[in-house]
Amino acid sequence: MSGLSHTARRRLRSTPLYVIVWVVGVVMVTPLLYALISGFKSTAQMSQNPFGLPSPWNVSNYTDILRSGSFWRMLGSSTLIAVATTVLTVGTAALAAFALARFAFRGRELLFTVFTVGLMFPFAVAILPLFILLRTFGLLDNPWGVILPQAAFGLPMTIVILRGFFREIPGELEEAATLDGCSPFGFFWRILLPMARPALGTVSVLAVVASWNNFLLPLLVFSEPTWWTIPVGVQQFQGQYATDIARVFAYLVLAMVPALGFYAVAERQLIGGITMGATKG
Repeated sequence: MSGLSHTARRRLRSTPLYVIVWVVGVVMVTPLLYALISGFKSTAQMSQNPFGLPSPWNVSNYTDILRSGSFWRMLGSSTLIAVATTVLTVGTAALAAFALARFAFRGRELLFTVFTVGLMFPFAVAILPLFILLRTFGLLDNPWGVILPQAAFGLPMTIVILRGFFREIPGELEEAATLDGCSPFGFFWRILLPMARPALGTVSVLAVVASWNNFLLPLLVFSEPTWWTIPVGVQQFQGQYATDIARVFAYLVLAMVPALGFYAVAERQLIGGITMGATKG
C-alpha cells in the first residue's frame, strides 16, 4: 500500500461502495427490463420461453393500450388529482409553516406537536370514518373526495419540512423588509418563498409521488371508471386480463413511464432540497 498514490488508495477504499451501488442498481433495474421485454411477447412465448427475448417481437400489446381511451383517461385523472393535491398541500402547509416558524404566540409548539403527531397516524385506520364523512358530504365518485384527504394527510410532513427551512431565514432580513414597508404576507410571498424554492420543490415532488402511487383512497372513493387513477386501472386491468400475462406486463410498463419520467426530471430538485435541509440541520 505504501507504493500506491493517494488517488489509487482512495479509489481502492471506494471499491466496495461502488460494488454495492452496482449490485443495488442491477437488482432494481432487472425487474423493469424483464417487464419491458415481456410486454413484447405473446402469452404462448411467456409460457415457452419466459426469460428469453421475444421471437417475434409483438408490439401490439403496447400499441393496443396506447390506443385505448381508458388508459389516457386514467392518466389524465391521476395527473389532475396529483397536481391539485400538490398545490393544495404545499400552499396550505407553506402558510401554516410560516406562522409556526416566524410568529411567536401561545400554544405554538403545542400546535406544531399536533401536526407532528399526524405523521404517526396510519391512513388505513381512517378508512371507515373517512368513507362515512365523504358520503355525508357527497364527495364519493368526486375527485375532491381524493384530493382533500390526500392533502390533509400530506400536511404534517410538508409542514415539518417547510418549518425547518423557514426558521433558517435570518430575522434581520425580515426586520429590514418590515422597515421598508413590507407586510408579513408580503415578506412571505416576495422574499421567503423564493428563498425556500429548494424546500418547496422537495415537498412538491413528495406530494406528487404520494398522490400518484395512492391506490387505497381512489379505490374507496371511485366506484365508476370515470375518475379511476393509474393504480386502480392497473388492478382492474390485471383482473380483466389475468390470463394474458404479456399484456399485463405491457400495461404495467406504460403505467410506470410517467412516474419514472417525472422522477428523472425532478430528481435534482429533490436531492438538492434534501441536501440543503441536511446541511442546515
